[in-house]
This record gives sequence, C-alpha cells and structure tokens, in this order.
Amino acid sequence: MAVSYDVIVIGGGHNGLVNAAYLARAGKKVLVLERRHVLGGAAVTEEVFPGFKFSVCSYVVSLLRPEIIRDLDLPRHGLEILPLDGTFTPMPNGDYLWRVNDHGKTHREIARHSKLDAEAYDEFGKAMQAMCRFVKPILSMVPPDPATLNPKDLMKLLFIGRRFQGMTSEDKYNQVQLMTMSAIDFLDQWFETDVLKATMSASGIIGTFLGVRSPGTAYVLLHHYMGEIDGAFRSWGFARGGTGAISNAIADAAREAGAEIRTEAGIAKIIVKDGKAKGVVLANGDEVYANIISSSVDPRRTFISFIESGNLPNEFLDEVRRYKFRGSSGKVNLALDALPNFKCMPGRGAHLRGAISISPSVEYMEKAYDDAKYGNYSRHPYIDMVIPTLTDPSVAPPGKHIMSCFVQYAPFKLRPGLNWDDQKQAFGDNVINTIAEYAPNIKDIILHRQVLTPLDLEREFGLTEGNIFQGELSLEQLFFLRPVPGWAQYRTPIKNLYMCGSATHPGGGIMGANGRLAALEILKDYRGAA
Repeated sequence: MAVSYDVIVIGGGHNGLVNAAYLARAGKKVLVLERRHVLGGAAVTEEVFPGFKFSVCSYVVSLLRPEIIRDLDLPRHGLEILPLDGTFTPMPNGDYLWRVNDHGKTHREIARHSKLDAEAYDEFGKAMQAMCRFVKPILSMVPPDPATLNPKDLMKLLFIGRRFQGMTSEDKYNQVQLMTMSAIDFLDQWFETDVLKATMSASGIIGTFLGVRSPGTAYVLLHHYMGEIDGAFRSWGFARGGTGAISNAIADAAREAGAEIRTEAGIAKIIVKDGKAKGVVLANGDEVYANIISSSVDPRRTFISFIESGNLPNEFLDEVRRYKFRGSSGKVNLALDALPNFKCMPGRGAHLRGAISISPSVEYMEKAYDDAKYGNYSRHPYIDMVIPTLTDPSVAPPGKHIMSCFVQYAPFKLRPGLNWDDQKQAFGDNVINTIAEYAPNIKDIILHRQVLTPLDLEREFGLTEGNIFQGELSLEQLFFLRPVPGWAQYRTPIKNLYMCGSATHPGGGIMGANGRLAALEILKDYRGAA
C-alpha cells in the first residue's frame, strides 16, 4: 500500500525547505521532493572542482527573515553569517570608490569625490531606512486582495494606508517616487558623483530585464536595501560554508521536526482529481499521495508542465503565460591560485573582503543594457564580485581562492542566429577580459572556471528563462499581483494545491518569507477543514 502524507513539498530550495520545516513543526507528515542530487535550489554549495566549494548561484545573504532564523533556531543547525564589509568600485582612470560599514570612513571616502554627496549620503541613508521600516511589515504579510470585500483583506489595506498616513510628508513623497521612478532618476535627486550613482543603481537592476534608467528599478533598489543582519539594514554577509549551508541548516531543522526529504526525485506530474490535488507522479513513474501539495517551483512549471490541460480555468492560464521571467543574468565562478591585483589599489587589502563592483559610470551601466535590449550579452557588463575565501577559508584549499562573479546582462533570449550553447565560452571570456581591464593578473591566476548562462540556470536549477527570482521583480508582478492577480495568497484554483516559492510574495532573494507565509496559510486551511 502506498504511503500517504499530509503535505508533499515540490522542490528542495530554501523556500520549499522553510515551508516543510514550519509544517513539520506543526505536526504534519511532510515529504520534500528535490529533482537534483543536492538540496538548496539556487542557494546551494557544490564542490565543482576538487577542494573548491562554490556558492554556484546565490552567493550572499541578507534578506533571510530574522523570524525564520529564530523560529527554526538555525544557528544551532550550523548557520553562521559572516559580515561582508563594504563595496569597492575600481575606475578606469585609476581612481576608485570604496564604501565600508564604518560610517566615518565612508563619509571621508565620498567627500574625496564630492563634499556635497558626503552630506547627502547621511540624509539618503535616513530616508531609505524610513522606507525600509514602511515596507518591512509587508514582507511578513499575506497580500490582501483589493478586488474582494473580505473584511480581513480590507483591514490589511487599511493597515498599510494608516502606516503610509503616519509617515512624514517627505517620506511619503520618497515612497511614491521609489515605486515609480528609475534608480538613476531617484539617485540623481540626491547625488552628483557618477561612480557613486552607478554603483548604487546596480541594486535596482538585479534580476530584472531593465536598465538603470528604466522606471520601476528604484523599488528593486529598495528591495535589496532591506537586507539586514542582526537588525541592521543594508547589511550583507556570507554563510560559512557557502549559501548551501543556509539550505542545509533549514533542512536539518525540517528533519528534526519530522520532515522526510528525498533528492533525485523529480516530478513528472501533479495528480488532480475532481478539481483537487491528490499527489504527484515522480519522473521514475512512482506515485505518492498527500492531502496537500505545496509547490516551490515557478508558475510555468507548476501549472503548465506539471498539470494536465483541462484542470485549470483558461483565464488563469492566460495570466500564467503572461507572467514575465526574462532572465538577464549569468554567473562565472573562478578557482584562483592567488588574489586579483587591482591597478587602482594594488596588493592585498581589506578592499578585497567586500563586494567588488564593476560599475564605473551610469553611462557604462546603461550601455550594458543597450546590448541586452537587442539580444546580445553585454560587451562591457556590470559585474559584482566577491572573494569568500578571505572571510571563510574553508571553501578552498590552503592558499587558494574562490571568486564569484555575478554578471548582467546575459539575456535568456539572444538575437536570431545566436544560441547560448555556442556563446557560453565567449561569454565567459568576455567576463574575464572585462575584469582584466581593472585587475590585469586575473588571467594568470585562474585554475578553473565555471560559466553559467541563463540557459544553464534553467536546465540545471529549474529557473525558467534563467530568472534568479522565479520572475521579474517589476511593479506589475509584486504584492497582490504576484504571481497572478487574485491568486497572490499562496492558494491556486486547484483545491489543496499551494505555491510557496520566489514567484509568490514577497519575491526573490534568500528570504524564506514565501515558504513561511505559505505554510501559515496551509495550516490555517487545515484547521478550517478539521
């Protein structure tokens, strides 16, 4: 007789694991099914080359919700976050911008470029903190549906309205601007230094097929600004052992609570009978049944790949097909024999311990987007680099280093005549050549390299069109519109089928809020059905 579960969670990424952990802690019999041989989804550590353990996709952490760390007691399960100190931006003229977590040092560094900007930077930080305080509770809220007259939804809208009303006039204006403006137009109101605006605007384009001058990117900037470690906004860090250590800590908490987790257990189909989800068919043909199915994979895979036609309303499927992925980023992971040597600041130093950003000017950033608009990878891309071995030597052999390079733009859809299988190595070469303009020794110290295109992200990690957030963080795909209008509360038109991945509110990043909120809604429905 087939074993039956209370809940089957599809996908062992960090959101699926958070979902499973909360459900198991509530006493439910939970099974997690992960297609790959390793847990974590995009938050994964893999020994790609002997001795070198890469955070293959996601590489820094900041958005992981404090309540999840606390509820699941993740430090006891091995989670340790090491602070990432600052952002270093080398410039072609031999100068640089180096912002660190030390306020005094950053103030002096910005003043070296512009005394006005140094003063404005303090005011900007205060304004962004006010915006973060306004948005932060929304990250922990099940989105209301404004189209219904449900009293609970109306109360949530009233709560948001009252919070907005309670802000100062200046903060209200800033909030409206953040939701509508481009990152650069917003930053232009505060700063005059080109390299400062370019580097700060980079947070507004990550995971979107938009440029720094595209409306809506100011909100994405805020989304990333909300990173916090121990309550401090704008704090970023590494997980000791790579980002896979985060997923493993959550998985350990889930197992301790009683969840069963299987790897190499891909899904072929979700079983639907009489409008209800009943179980899943695995890729090997096995059937597993459960009262609830919770999918942490994206809407296209869940509703179009896994569910047979005829089980969903056509209007809903039309909305799913309209949902935008438009992957725009790639990744190059390097195993190094030594440290890169930057012309503008030669030798070892604290500047290598934080993020290293190839974002020398606003024009540079916008031209990178111009290439992508016409179906090419950026000839001069924005690159965000980190060298985790300077903070966590455990991920490489003694004396060796890892450098993680997040690259934008690498559009999933290349122009006619080009394909990613043919362009992959040329893309990797272009990234190395770009870094070499600032750190000429880079080519001499590379031992191994791993190149990931958006097509690789789709094939290997199940990220449709290579989008790292399971869908763009654009305004029409946020809050009560994510993933589709009317279905933003983790439920779906199929009874007992739920969504819990990054394609739901509050979006992408190693946050875990999606998995937690979905679990709370599942438990609420469970109690109601009891």
